[in-house]
Amino acid sequence: MININYKGNEYTTEKGKQVIDFIKENLDVELLTILACKINYEVKSLNFAMQEDCNLDLIDYTTSDGNRIYVRGLTFIMTQAFEELYPEKKVIVNYSLGHSIYCEDLSGTSITDEELENVRTRMNEIIEKDLPFVKSELSIEDARKMYERSGRTDKLELLETRKKDYVSLYSCGKTINYFYGVMPISTGYMKYYDLVKYENGFLLVYPRRFNPTKVEKIKETKKLYATFNEYDKIHKELGVQNIAELNTWIKEGKVGELIRICEALHEKKIAQIADMIAADKNKKLVLIAGPSSSGKTTFAQRLGIQLRVNGITSVALSMDNYFVNREDTPLDENGNYDFECLEAVDLKLFNEQLSAILNGEEVELPTFDFHDGKRQYLGNKVKLEENQVLIVEGIHGLNEKLTASIPRENKFKIYISALTALNIDNYNRISTADSRMLRRTLRDLQFRNHPPKATIKMWPSVRAGEEKYIFPFQEDADAMFNSSLVYEAAVIKNFLEPALLEVEKDCPEYSEAKRLYEFLSYFLPIDPKDVPITSIVREFVGDGCFYR
Repeated sequence: MININYKGNEYTTEKGKQVIDFIKENLDVELLTILACKINYEVKSLNFAMQEDCNLDLIDYTTSDGNRIYVRGLTFIMTQAFEELYPEKKVIVNYSLGHSIYCEDLSGTSITDEELENVRTRMNEIIEKDLPFVKSELSIEDARKMYERSGRTDKLELLETRKKDYVSLYSCGKTINYFYGVMPISTGYMKYYDLVKYENGFLLVYPRRFNPTKVEKIKETKKLYATFNEYDKIHKELGVQNIAELNTWIKEGKVGELIRICEALHEKKIAQIADMIAADKNKKLVLIAGPSSSGKTTFAQRLGIQLRVNGITSVALSMDNYFVNREDTPLDENGNYDFECLEAVDLKLFNEQLSAILNGEEVELPTFDFHDGKRQYLGNKVKLEENQVLIVEGIHGLNEKLTASIPRENKFKIYISALTALNIDNYNRISTADSRMLRRTLRDLQFRNHPPKATIKMWPSVRAGEEKYIFPFQEDADAMFNSSLVYEAAVIKNFLEPALLEVEKDCPEYSEAKRLYEFLSYFLPIDPKDVPITSIVREFVGDGCFYR
């Protein structure tokens, strides 16, 4: 017999009992809402056989782990339906657009409405049958032979960097495939989804985390799609769409060329944005917004240089200095100060000073003392000249309420994010949020003396703020800049892998640290010395020319 601790209550059960059976016998929960579990802070399938005393946590859809598991299972079912009905198609799971994933046929042909409806019908049948996902382990050699037979080169090359001597595969019916991470135990869990024809492909739509039984209508994100699609096409032409192809560049000693191409693309896009601003003399206020660790600071510096090329100098204004005094800061639902909400900014003062500056007046700017939680005036004055623009970087930059006193025609809004164009393989995408989390974890480690455990702990609240205050306004941007670099994880790997291994197994952050470590293990390393000093990557790894 073994002891199970669940929510502070002790239970006794037989050694070797599967979690799903333990739940049925002991806990009053709705089974179809539980997608997986954590055993001693490590994510496990509900089929996991418990062998020793442990702490048990259940994972539902409202958690980030549960959301990933649901979407992973749904993606398996979708690809299974395509492989059964249209084996000649080579579907790739590309990138996230809101609460959906954009997918397309790699052959370049459009997927028809009829084909999509047939796939939906087959998916519904698979879900209705509640077929089990069966996990098995295959030796590296056997997995290699299987991938060679099926022509899955996207998965084949990944075996070269595999640290374990086996591969975990999932099967459902006659379909066998590799998916990165834990699966639900059966297809009946993924009842809520939609398939929507979009551009040349389609969207696999899933519920939002906090409304797991409702699939909302997708909001149009034409600008975001165009930005993703542009980078996707470029990397397709370069032949670096997945980790295996990136590793090939590294193994063949050509990664220096790839880095130069990626950095040139960034410089070209920044120059184009600067040209857009310079072409309209009415644009005097440049607003830069984007989620955490998008590289806003480096982007703003490089944009300033490109504006100088156009004969325009810039003056930077920090929104951080316009916080209301600490005692006036709104509280969140938990009674804590909510520094990310719009009302945490003194909008009246901010707009008064913006208007004055844009009218050519000299203004004394405040400085916020974060220790005392109060604004001070220390003689810092600014006056905008004829050939200057004002640049403001901050979380609420795209929200019209932030700069309500300034006419829209005088503002140029830029949305920046690390919109990942790289996949693990054709069926396993790399989340944009994961790319930014790796950046944030490294920056906190390098420059703030925060270990990965601390960053992982606060990441959910960071993501919640982005969902509220940034993503709803992204389509209002005049320009979008994709700050991702296809090679960056192979550089970050050098710094983060050792630090992630230090996260203790007996803390709640362990499962996420393990997940990130295993993700980085797929990449061959790139020497940080190969990264240019102007690169956005330098904002996170250090030794960039803008921080000296």
